[in-house]
Amino acid sequence: MFYFIGKFLYQHYDIFSYFRLVNYISFRAIMAALTAVIFVFLCSRPFIMLLHKKRIRDQARDTGLKSISDKSGTPTMGGLLIIGGVLFSMFLWGNWKSPFLLSTLSATLWFGMLGFADDLKKIRKKSGDKGLSEKTKLIFQAVYAVAFGYWVTSKISPLGKHALEFYIPFVKYPIFHLPNFVYVVFLFLFILFVANSVNLTDGLDGLAITSSLFVIGILGIFAYILGNKIYANYLYYPYLTGSGELMIVCASFVGAGLGFLWYNAYPAQIFMGDTGSLAIGATIATMCIMLKQEMVFPIAGGLFVAEALTSQIQDKIGVRLVGKRIFYRAPLHHSLQYKGLAEPKVVTRLSILSGILAILALATIKIR
Repeated sequence: MFYFIGKFLYQHYDIFSYFRLVNYISFRAIMAALTAVIFVFLCSRPFIMLLHKKRIRDQARDTGLKSISDKSGTPTMGGLLIIGGVLFSMFLWGNWKSPFLLSTLSATLWFGMLGFADDLKKIRKKSGDKGLSEKTKLIFQAVYAVAFGYWVTSKISPLGKHALEFYIPFVKYPIFHLPNFVYVVFLFLFILFVANSVNLTDGLDGLAITSSLFVIGILGIFAYILGNKIYANYLYYPYLTGSGELMIVCASFVGAGLGFLWYNAYPAQIFMGDTGSLAIGATIATMCIMLKQEMVFPIAGGLFVAEALTSQIQDKIGVRLVGKRIFYRAPLHHSLQYKGLAEPKVVTRLSILSGILAILALATIKIR
């Protein structure tokens, strides 16, 4: 809203010339972050009280760890706060004509609604194991992933000639052009993996949101570079016209995430639930695709990769195929807890590792 109002005022009235600031992505990103964090701060306490009143509380799964059962009864669906903060911030500061913005927020909303339905069913059934079935969730995730994949590779894609190019970190030029169908399959698998890896990481107070903020912050820097012709050419990146708008989306997520972390830090007063973790994961996946940085995720989001792999290896190979556990517990953070590390120490150490991985991902901008 302010973006369009500001453009109109400074173009037609000299007295409002200072409104030209809305043309600067850096200014709108700062304001988007501040707006989102203030929104979450103002809404969190009333929202938590409402959740308590409506008995919308977490239904923990039994993992054999005492600290998990202690969390039962904490309000959940805090992802609605994050999504609300982002949407409100983008309503004020975003350019809603941007396909980059619209595609990213469509992922946020689709997966957020799917997570909301899953959380709601768990609450009604009073069990953390009785949400939506794995098959149902995969079907709805697949619908979005396939539709998005065909759109992003179509003639109307904002990525244009770069849509089918495949880049890897530390290499300046695309290593090959994927066939249309192959790339759609890759995007399908990528979106499902990233979205669910963030979901699996959401098990300890503050862990998923802190790690997500590192990844989203890095993607915001990539968005600024790829959306600026001078910087993109200097660093040998594809210039993606309009992709700078994603920096503002990233800023709003960082602001909303910081506000949420205030209440989600140990001991958590509220959990994001699948509503938040699936929405954040899908948003990260979509931004990676729109910025042609899919292979940066395994570096910046290395913790999410480790969490997903330990969980799948334990379940699919260990329990189902071999018939015994490969790790003490899965995913990774529960295994560390089982070994005797206190929850705050596990979260702090894994967050530090996420920060180190984010710095390594940042290095790929120049070391190419």
